[in-house]
Amino acid sequence: MVASKLKRFLRAGRKHDFAWRYLYNLGPTLAYRLRRHPLTEEGRRIVADLGRDGVAVTSVDRLFADPGLFEELRATVAQRERDRAEEIAAARREAGDAGSIGHKTFLHKLLGEDPVFDPSDVFARFALQSELLSIANAYFGMFTQLRYYNVWRTFVTDSAFRESQLWHRDREDLYVLKLFLNLSDVDEGAGPFTYAAGTHPKGRVRGEPASFVEGGVERSGDDEMAAVLPRERWVRGLGPPGTLLLADTRGYHRGGRSRDRDRLLYTCLYTSQASEVRELFGGRLAAEPPADRARAFALRRGRR
Repeated sequence: MVASKLKRFLRAGRKHDFAWRYLYNLGPTLAYRLRRHPLTEEGRRIVADLGRDGVAVTSVDRLFADPGLFEELRATVAQRERDRAEEIAAARREAGDAGSIGHKTFLHKLLGEDPVFDPSDVFARFALQSELLSIANAYFGMFTQLRYYNVWRTFVTDSAFRESQLWHRDREDLYVLKLFLNLSDVDEGAGPFTYAAGTHPKGRVRGEPASFVEGGVERSGDDEMAAVLPRERWVRGLGPPGTLLLADTRGYHRGGRSRDRDRLLYTCLYTSQASEVRELFGGRLAAEPPADRARAFALRRGRR
């Protein structure tokens, strides 16, 4: 009984900024204050947008001095998709199976359900670029961790919207910073990632949309979300390849709804060390300069 109450008390502490920062994340917080990394002008704008709206839109050309890693990423994805053409075709045939709640059949993950962290591959190197780490660390106010990366292909379907295609919050940490990088042209027909600006923990929108429970998760439709925040304040990840969106997904958001053409994107995730995130391939501290990356990464396989 005492142990159970203590566990509930400790879990509740993660939801309050002071305890989350100075109890569960004290080391990364103090370390960041002692040796934070500088931001570029575009990085400062992105952090300001994230603080105000919970979401920021930029592009590879605006954020990175050298876009070469993006081109390598695109080429690697194209080759892997060619190598897995039969697997992708089989997955596409199951995309409209609305009876498989919990499996997101409309979404194909190129690196599988459990990507293995490899600091030498382009998927890891892209997420560990100093421009991105500096933004994540500045938004959190501490050294963060890279928790996940993958490449998602959202298949065209005509089935009813379900699972992550409905409005929801991610709840695995006090802040949850995700990156979505378009690898294909994304217009409304390709189903862009969509975010309700200001609904994140730092934001000013406090209303909660009417919801229902699907697969143990609270979900809301567009009309319910619009009753809390007008549609004109929704931010969409529209744009050509190279368009990049960063969002604190503790705020309300929904994923791809491809109706006319597939959506292809690269995604990665940054959290604090105290995160309860389930998509965990390691707990690589996003604090060290490039020369120390291999040394700093501590692999912790499995799910929490």
